[in-house]
Amino acid sequence: MAGTNPRAVRIAALVQRVIASAVETQLHDTRLNNVTITEVRVTNDMQIANVYWTQLGREGHEEGERKRAQQALNQAKGRLRSLVGFKAGLRLTPQLRFIYDEVPGEATEIEDVLTVSRRRDEELAKLREHATYAGDADPYKHDDEVDETDETQEDVRQDDAPQQTSADDGE
Repeated sequence: MAGTNPRAVRIAALVQRVIASAVETQLHDTRLNNVTITEVRVTNDMQIANVYWTQLGREGHEEGERKRAQQALNQAKGRLRSLVGFKAGLRLTPQLRFIYDEVPGEATEIEDVLTVSRRRDEELAKLREHATYAGDADPYKHDDEVDETDETQEDVRQDDAPQQTSADDGE
């Protein structure tokens, strides 16, 4: 894939510029309105160029517009490949594959989840401001502190021990 071969990376950038320019200026197809070429990846052998695209659609009509745009891109595939070959001056022009880019939609969903999470964190922070502990603030015993219950238990043990009297010593 792109990234391992510097020439493939350069060709991918060139293919992206040529196709984006052609979609905007030369292809007068209304189905390609609001289509954006987001990325192109060329295989290391320069045989296939995966062209990732996305479209900003009208609310509620995204699915149908996406299908129509995919059809328009597939119909214009030969013309776009000829333009890429002409502009790039390549001996072998890569075959174009148009793939709808799901990343922008998924990014929007992730942003929505993060926004809800951020609001919930703010609500919890407000509740935490006036909260008090149900027990001690630090319920754990620490070695450096002297436990008062241990001292009182030692005093009780000494009190419960039988007292020796001087009369008991003489017998």
